[in-house]
Amino acid sequence: MNSLPAALPAILLSQTQLQENIGFVARAMANFGLTELRLINPQCGAPNERASATASGADEILRNAKIYTDYAEAVADIQHLYACTARLRDMEKPVFSPEEAAGDIMNNSVEQSAFLFGAERSGLENEEILFAKAIIRIPVNPAFSSLNLGQSVLLCAYEYFRLRQPNANQTAIDNKEKKSPAPVGEVIDFYEHLENELQAAGFFKPPEKKPAMIRNLRNIFSRVALNEQEVRMLRGVVRSLAEK
Repeated sequence: MNSLPAALPAILLSQTQLQENIGFVARAMANFGLTELRLINPQCGAPNERASATASGADEILRNAKIYTDYAEAVADIQHLYACTARLRDMEKPVFSPEEAAGDIMNNSVEQSAFLFGAERSGLENEEILFAKAIIRIPVNPAFSSLNLGQSVLLCAYEYFRLRQPNANQTAIDNKEKKSPAPVGEVIDFYEHLENELQAAGFFKPPEKKPAMIRNLRNIFSRVALNEQEVRMLRGVVRSLAEK
């Protein structure tokens, strides 16, 4: 039986616009035992007294929040990324409820996971969702589906907290036999390696279709949940083909 401690999921906020919402998120995290907050290009800047006012005492989470200017760097070590979005996307990805996402995290409990949330007005960009293992869609009243950022984080954090309780019905995983998914950073390196070689081989034709072709290629691989050994093998395949 695995004896490694569970890795708590991180909360990632991309391009947050209001300090107050960062505070509400920190408060929701503290309510349900989550501690790691990552801010990606926060439009409102680093957490300040306005965030502290709505955090209601969850100031340690704000003080320890990590700020990133580069999205790829922020998700580089994440093995299970779940993107919370209400908009329909032209991508083939599993769609989880918060409870299903929490259960999936529990089944991979010693690996690094994260919930990803977008800006208040525009949500997540397709390029951000591309690296997600699954999309989280929160079931709400279709006649009034508006949720604010803090509420969305609270619902996901609650479901994870509930499943972590000792009396919850959980599935034990022997991680000695289980191959972990590759961190997102290694997958991004593989994508860039493949795309550079395809560019050199003249694959992207016509040039104006290159962005869509790259997005489709990445989406194909993102559905596979590559592990580290598979990423290394694929990079070797690309390297061998390029040398020939």
